[in-house]
Amino acid sequence: MKFQQGAAQIWDPSHECLSREAMQALQLKRLQQAVQRVYANVPHYRQAFDRAGVKPEDLQSLADLQRFPFTVKEDMRVNYPYGLFAAPMKDVIRVHSSSGTTGKPTVVGYTRRDIEDWAGLVARFMSAAGVTEDDVVHIAFGYGLFTGAFGLHYGGEQIGATIIPMSGGNTDKQIMILKDYGATVLVCTPSYALTLADRMEKMGIDPRSLPLRVGLFGGEPWSEEMRREVEERLDIVATDNYGLSEIVGPGVAGECLCKKGMHLFEDHFYPEIIDPDSGEVLPPGEKGELVLTNIVQEAIPLIRYRTRDITRLHYEPCDCGRSLVRMDKTMGRSDDMLIIKGVNVFPTQIEEVLFQVEGCEPHYQLIVDREGSRDTLEVQVEVNENIFFDEMKKQRAFVDLVEKRLASTIGLHAKVKLVEPASMPRHEGKANRVIDRRKL
Repeated sequence: MKFQQGAAQIWDPSHECLSREAMQALQLKRLQQAVQRVYANVPHYRQAFDRAGVKPEDLQSLADLQRFPFTVKEDMRVNYPYGLFAAPMKDVIRVHSSSGTTGKPTVVGYTRRDIEDWAGLVARFMSAAGVTEDDVVHIAFGYGLFTGAFGLHYGGEQIGATIIPMSGGNTDKQIMILKDYGATVLVCTPSYALTLADRMEKMGIDPRSLPLRVGLFGGEPWSEEMRREVEERLDIVATDNYGLSEIVGPGVAGECLCKKGMHLFEDHFYPEIIDPDSGEVLPPGEKGELVLTNIVQEAIPLIRYRTRDITRLHYEPCDCGRSLVRMDKTMGRSDDMLIIKGVNVFPTQIEEVLFQVEGCEPHYQLIVDREGSRDTLEVQVEVNENIFFDEMKKQRAFVDLVEKRLASTIGLHAKVKLVEPASMPRHEGKANRVIDRRKL
């Protein structure tokens, strides 16, 4: 690879390297300020706290936060568009929102300080991935109300890098710009990175001829196998980052070059892991749903927001020198998790298996259906030409191999269907991996 791993710059050592005691003291102070601010300025929180029988002054320790109610996405829709804002609109200089594909979008606002803080948080994980002022950053996220592109744009500018605000779509033009403008850093979803790799291959362009060396990928869960595929095919170091529009956008957490979890910027976002069914806070190291409290933001400091993302937290310091808690790659979402024949299945589990089988291409789709009272799962996967056009006996043996490996991993039988190379839709953004035809 073009990029040599080493100690990347720590953008904000005064916060990224705090001792655990100092971090907890800072978190408590900022939490107390946040709950006081929302109780005084947001009717929803005043009513929610009163119903739960808690007041801001009841928060005397970090453990006391468990007494406060959760915030869920539905609360944002009920209070659409600005009902959860804790700052007056005259102080809000930017509004972003989610896509709103399942109803009204969730709306977030930023004061001038919020925007500056956001840029600094993104600069942290970009620096951790090795981005410097000498880099040229190609952003293939869509610009607009979506937070992804703007977050990386301003974070990169704060570092001093050159930004190419390419936006999404038009894969052939993306590749032309990557090549002609000399981009060294690629920003997009991991699935779109593979779409770019596919297209380069068909155009006869060797990715090793490009100056690309780093990829900053987010927007969807992806497996370690997919990371290896991206790194090998584009000849880059691929790093993961995490954010969600309801909290700030990208800038909640990001990987360093050690790739041992994403450093969560807990001086801005207080994290908890809960049992998604009971809501009980789980001990450190346990896998569960991530809950975040935005303890700094002025415009919309959400309290105990249920992200629905499944992960686990690690509190041991990292070899990079940062003491921030690290979160695992998200394993999917608690509300997107498939329950098939009573078994919990995440698409990333299936992806991991497929990527380990030689001949499978990195493009697949899961079809969930119901025959009578029985759930069925079909895994449609692209295979290379050697497999697809092989004799039927060898194809059957290949299908049997994949089905056995899937059954061993997910604990239930899935029918595997091989499809022709390049027959599945290529995604400009987040890949749609699951089609659930059940009427649940």
